[in-house]
Amino acid sequence: MSEEAKKDQYSADSIQALEGMEHVRMRPSMYIGDVSSRGLHHLVYEVVDNSIDEAMAGYCSQIDVIINEDNSITVKDNGRGIPVGLHKKEGVSALQVVMTKIGAGGKFDKDSYKVSGGLHGVGVSCVNALSNHLTATVEREGKIWQQEYEKGKALYPVKVIGESDKTGTEVTFWADDTIFQTDIVFSYDILAARLRELSYLNQGVKITLTDKRHKDDEGNFIHEEFFSEEGLKEFVRYLDSTREQLTADVISMEGEKNGIPVEVAMVYNTSFNENLHSYVNNINTHEGGTHLSGFRRGLTNTLKKYAETSGLLSKLKFEISGDDFREGLTAIISVKVAEPQFEGQTKTKLGNRDVTSAVSQAVSEMLTDYLEENPNDAKIIVQKVILAAQARHAANKAREMVQRKTVMHGGGLPGKLSDCAWSDPEKCEIFLVEGDSAGGTAKQGRDRNFQAILPLRGKILNVEKAMQHKVFENEEIKNMYTALGVSIGTEEDPRALNLSKLRYHKIVIMCDADVDGSHIATLILTFFFRYMRELVENGNIYIAAPPLYLVKKGAKKEYAWNDKQRDKLLDAFGSGASIQRYKGLGEMNAEQLWDTTMNPEFRTMRQVSIENGTEADRVFSMLMGDDVPPRREFIEKNAVYANIDI
Repeated sequence: MSEEAKKDQYSADSIQALEGMEHVRMRPSMYIGDVSSRGLHHLVYEVVDNSIDEAMAGYCSQIDVIINEDNSITVKDNGRGIPVGLHKKEGVSALQVVMTKIGAGGKFDKDSYKVSGGLHGVGVSCVNALSNHLTATVEREGKIWQQEYEKGKALYPVKVIGESDKTGTEVTFWADDTIFQTDIVFSYDILAARLRELSYLNQGVKITLTDKRHKDDEGNFIHEEFFSEEGLKEFVRYLDSTREQLTADVISMEGEKNGIPVEVAMVYNTSFNENLHSYVNNINTHEGGTHLSGFRRGLTNTLKKYAETSGLLSKLKFEISGDDFREGLTAIISVKVAEPQFEGQTKTKLGNRDVTSAVSQAVSEMLTDYLEENPNDAKIIVQKVILAAQARHAANKAREMVQRKTVMHGGGLPGKLSDCAWSDPEKCEIFLVEGDSAGGTAKQGRDRNFQAILPLRGKILNVEKAMQHKVFENEEIKNMYTALGVSIGTEEDPRALNLSKLRYHKIVIMCDADVDGSHIATLILTFFFRYMRELVENGNIYIAAPPLYLVKKGAKKEYAWNDKQRDKLLDAFGSGASIQRYKGLGEMNAEQLWDTTMNPEFRTMRQVSIENGTEADRVFSMLMGDDVPPRREFIEKNAVYANIDI
């Protein structure tokens, strides 16, 4: 039988069951990461990944995702349809094996899928186990087949419910509300960000998202279509849409090295940030890995060779480092690996050693050709690199000043810091407070044992638009570095963080509940995202949620955090109730601030997490960059909800 015939033979025998499902419901976090909102949305990604695998194999051109009125999810594709024939080993339909056996699926048969995404083979069976109910419908072999499940167990054998001349798979599931910590409410924006990302990573595949819970002004369900003809090239344009581009167009390449398909797209802009996003089989490897190392090596070696040959570095008095070649660079690296080996805490760091040289060679060839064919762009890029080197040299001096202050001034703690008595970082928290007035109130109201207060004067520097040395020279930012106790930078990487001496494991941004307060909170978040991203990824950053209103009637009083709660309290209190609107933290007395915002027993805090790294990158550059129209559009769209999911 020919290789081509083997590939097309996707049948019941292609499905291999690896292990049972016993622990999925008992230990769901082992399989989907966690049981918070992130884990909930991951269920959708797992089902979609099955459809994407069909697309990657060349058999699927459209995937439809629907959020139904009851918060169930439907995912439908026009692929070959999951095989329904009898599985020889298991003695039941292959569809039932796929849906009820962990690790069962065509992705373990190399003749069915050369590469695949998903959570390392956990797949749709895990979604089934964590759902109250799931219905799988398959169009295949001229018929429509169906099977339903409850909590992962089949309710009846696979049966024929009709005829069809089409092929494809449709899965509808209702997530188990006894498993997940949050309400079973799917976020349209979170799903849209991931589906948009997948459309760029899989050019030519049409992906739609429909929300049947909400309608637009014309009475139609909220709906979006994602389709990319140019793939990563379009992805880079989307991410960099609010930045000023330096080169004439996005530099891109697509090819195969050592049997590994490699795609790269990159562009230089006028910013001072490095924005590298890497993927393996559509999985966002935010911890990097060998493919990212290969990209950096290829980029640095090729650009350095060109810059030296061109004579543009002759007047520079110090060495250029690898980081200088990546300042102001937005790049996406996507590789397809048949058997990826993942490392790191969250299993998102690629470990396959052979990938490094494959990506390095591909990038080197791509860049060499581009630089020779585009001498004007090449000169602009080298000039940007020289500027980055000069800025790094200045940043090193500024960084040394921060470190020297830490050594010479009793640990370098800022004078305005009101530290806590305990020294165990796991038990300690620091509040970054807007202004001296609120800082004074917070200092009086806190628990001195484990709560520290650092007042920040006014609006801190917008690091999105500032060069590194300006960031390290900023007094408020220096105070944050020294108060937190982290050491920063090496000669090679001025932003490298050493968190071994982090003094507080909870870092709480506490600002006024008004426009200025929101702006200050966003400035601080931008700083953490660009310069201390590890703290965000580790879950150390929180945003305090002070109340907006105090509703009183006689001796009775209650707080409200939004207008809806306020109105509900007014109805409950009846006539004669009064409302106090808190315009700022300074309007509360110390006892009120403790009761509502600082007391761990009663307070509400939002932990900051990165749901989608590429989308977070785009949102920060849009909110804090120079391009006004996209920011205005974003604010107009989101102002009603007054929060941002990053």
